[in-house]
Amino acid sequence: MSTRPSRALETFPNPNPGRDYEIRLEAPEFTCLCPKTGQPDFATLRVRYVPDQYCVELKSLKLYLWSFRDEGAFHEAVTNRILDDLVAALAPRRMSVEADFLVRGGIHTVVEVHHP
Repeated sequence: MSTRPSRALETFPNPNPGRDYEIRLEAPEFTCLCPKTGQPDFATLRVRYVPDQYCVELKSLKLYLWSFRDEGAFHEAVTNRILDDLVAALAPRRMSVEADFLVRGGIHTVVEVHHP
């Protein structure tokens, strides 16, 4: 597996597809760029999901999140894109993505999106 940023999300079969259980993932070092200033934005991402047939492979998720490091994106757009990409790859029963951005210009932003 590569160690370069990648938008490819890898999956593996859910070992218990007959049971609802929640997987919680936290990435405290997420970064992207402000599309207005080009300055870095830092966030803690929290993903919670109930898998159906597939689970996300963690190294691929790390490289996927890393791929946003040099990309300009509004907080709302990047959070929704991450949810959309994860839902497309996993088709989970339920999922939420929370992006808790550090204070910028005196404003603290938290964006939370849900599927379905």
